[in-house]
Amino acid sequence: MAIQGITILGTGLIGASVGLALRAQGFPGSIAGWDPDPEQLHTALSRGAVTVIADDPLTAATQSDLILLGGPVFTILEWLDRLAPVLRDNQLVTDVGSVKGALCERARDRYNAPGQAGFLPGHPMAGKEIGGAANADPMLFLGSVWLFAECRQGSAMAPAARALADAWRSWVGKFGCRTLDLDPARHDVLCAWISHLPQFVSTAMCALLEDEFAANADLLPVGGRALREMTRLGASPFSMWRDIAHTNSEAIARALDALEQRIAHLRENLKTPELRDEFDRANRFRLRSPGSGS
Repeated sequence: MAIQGITILGTGLIGASVGLALRAQGFPGSIAGWDPDPEQLHTALSRGAVTVIADDPLTAATQSDLILLGGPVFTILEWLDRLAPVLRDNQLVTDVGSVKGALCERARDRYNAPGQAGFLPGHPMAGKEIGGAANADPMLFLGSVWLFAECRQGSAMAPAARALADAWRSWVGKFGCRTLDLDPARHDVLCAWISHLPQFVSTAMCALLEDEFAANADLLPVGGRALREMTRLGASPFSMWRDIAHTNSEAIARALDALEQRIAHLRENLKTPELRDEFDRANRFRLRSPGSGS
C-alpha cells in the first residue's frame, strides 16, 4: 500500500529533515506540517520540508495515511492520546522519539487493534546538538540506523496499517538508513548507554567547566579538539532531554551508576598498572566502533 499523504506534527530538526529526505527521494504525495512554534513551521515550509501548513493538526492527521510525531517525548505522548479517537485502522502513526517503553504503554488499548490506527514506534539514530528546521538536512539519516521497536500488541495491527508500516520502512531505507528491530524495553536500555549516557556526561562536564572557569573564560580557548568533542553535546536543549530523563530514568540511572564506579576505579588507579588495562579496554572498544578509522 503506497503512502499518499503524510502529516508531520513537529517540524523541528528531525521532523523537517524527514520531510526534506522524503522530497529528495522522490516522495510524490502531500506533506502537511504543524508545529507549536510558527517560526519553525514557516521555515519548514520555505525549505520545502512540508508542502502545506496544517491549520488544524487533527484534521490534517485524519486526512493522511501516515502521521509522524516529532518533538519531545511528552509531546509525543500527548499526540498519541489526542489522535487515537479520530484515526481509523487504515492509518499509521509513527514517531522519532528517543524512548519507546513509555510510548508503547500509552498506546496500549488505543492502537493496533480492530478499528484502531496502527502505531509503529521508530527512532532514527541521527541528529545534531542544535535543533530547528533551519538546521534540517535531507542527508541527516544517511548511513545511520533507524530503530523500530514495535509494541507487543503490534501483531494485531490492521492489514491496511501493516501495509503502511511496510511502506514506511521502505522509505526509511531510501533515506540511506539501516533498520533494526528491537523490543521496546531493550531499546530503552540500549539507548540509555549509547545515546543518553553520552549526553549526560557532556552536560555534567560543561556544567562543571562553567562553574570552574566562568570567572576566567579567557582560559577556555586553550582547550583544543578534545574539549570540543567532549562538550559538543552540552549545547543540546533541556526541553528534549528533560522528557527523556523522566521516561527512561531507571536505565539512565543504572548507566550513570556504572560510569561513576568506573571513574572511581580510574581515580584509584592513576599510578597503578590497572590504568593501562583501562586504556587497553578503551582502545579495543574504539577500534570496533563506527568511524574508528576517521
